[in-house]
Amino acid sequence: MGTNNAEISKRDKNLDMFFSAILSLQNKEECDKFFEDIFTAKELIDIPQRLEVALLLLKGKTYQEVGVISGASNSTITRVSRCIQFGRGGYRQIEERI
Repeated sequence: MGTNNAEISKRDKNLDMFFSAILSLQNKEECDKFFEDIFTAKELIDIPQRLEVALLLLKGKTYQEVGVISGASNSTITRVSRCIQFGRGGYRQIEERI
């Protein structure tokens, strides 16, 4: 069953609302409160870990080094690496800003 235009429109509207919510946060304390409410405990571990993996890969660390340092699985490291190579540049953009 494919995704229809109404589902795509709803997804886009929800993503826009989500991004606006994040952009409205004014400090780390507000981020902490919002993210604790919206994400599961596992997501709060997994999502920051992906960022750590990306930053390590962008520094030239090997998959093995990244795994040891971050504790991430090979599948997570591979997924993040593919995003760095073929994605839209989000990880590189964040690397430049933090």
